[in-house]
Amino acid sequence: MSGRADGSGPRTYVLTGATGFLGGHLMAALLERGDRLVVLGRSSNGTPLRERILRYARWLGRSGQIDRVESIEADFLRPRCGLSPAVYESLCSRALPIIHAASDTRFSEVKRSEITETNVLGLKGVLGLAEDGRAPFFHYISTAFASGTGSGGCPERVADTEEFANVYEETKARAEREVIAACRRGAIPYTLIRPSIVYGDSRTGRSTRFNALYFNVKSLHLIRDIYLGDIRKNGGRKSGAHGVSLDEDGTLHLPLRIRLPRRGSLNLVPIDYFVAATLAILDGAEDESVYHVTNPRPNDLEELAGFCESFLRIRGIDIRYSPRDGEVLSPPEALLNRLIEPYRPYLADTRRFERARTDTVTGGLPVPRLTYDNFERCMQYAVDMKWRDGLQFDIEGGSQ
Repeated sequence: MSGRADGSGPRTYVLTGATGFLGGHLMAALLERGDRLVVLGRSSNGTPLRERILRYARWLGRSGQIDRVESIEADFLRPRCGLSPAVYESLCSRALPIIHAASDTRFSEVKRSEITETNVLGLKGVLGLAEDGRAPFFHYISTAFASGTGSGGCPERVADTEEFANVYEETKARAEREVIAACRRGAIPYTLIRPSIVYGDSRTGRSTRFNALYFNVKSLHLIRDIYLGDIRKNGGRKSGAHGVSLDEDGTLHLPLRIRLPRRGSLNLVPIDYFVAATLAILDGAEDESVYHVTNPRPNDLEELAGFCESFLRIRGIDIRYSPRDGEVLSPPEALLNRLIEPYRPYLADTRRFERARTDTVTGGLPVPRLTYDNFERCMQYAVDMKWRDGLQFDIEGGSQ
């Protein structure tokens, strides 16, 4: 992936979120094709922004291009992003397009204030920079799930709804409205780029984050190991009482009922597709446009359950589409259902994300569908990383 799709020369972008999953991969791809970046961000746990960027670039094989990254420590919650007047005025004078990828992707309601700070309040500082610097374009990395809950087709436009599955979706939808208002006020062209659930690289399996799709597999992996340990160390005293047994071929029979309110699918795109599609959008975006970076062929839950069973060498996952009222769950079932609860709305999702505008700007770039082969690559990488942040694990010398 080198060079620009539109054939033009290198550009310079302001980028936030460059040390996150989406933003970090986007940073590497922009550097690969020759662009320059002004990265705004913060230090973390005593590690300066510059070092955090270098670590990510090194992990993605782009440390040799770090000289084209200018890093500026910023605080989006403070006036002028916490920058000195001289630095802020100098940055504004360059009138650079902005890609805002910084985001808090947690779902937890108890973290509402922190999530709101990052996704809504902090956005205002970046939008202020865009207005003061007369940015030629503002690209906001949102989420397809800002469309709101519901079923059926979701057009590539901002939905008029206040119904969301969690605080993450809610704050991203609020942020979209902030972007629209500020950009219209400042006459700044803008795009809303909406990926669905993004997992690791479909070709290599590598990832720096193991949430969403990974968390559900990790939960099964944990439960499997609990009962394998009981069988191997205690002769299966607890396992037998719950119908768990080890087959002669080494497959663990692990009865697990998962109750969902309806039959749905999981909309998944790999990080390599997200990056390729986003680069095309940056090159060919139309003003005031929403782009769904989603999969037209989402995976259904039975298929994904089969992937999990094959990868973990278990059998017995039983997906049922009906209310859970009054049902008595076994201990492994109760544990699994508790662990996956935050993701349950996505496991029963019946939304279809329209993407005609995305197909046009990307030239019909095919979306890799999650097959067992790339599922296995991605999950094996997560297991090898012991389900820890892939980037941090590599930095500590635990892997390649």
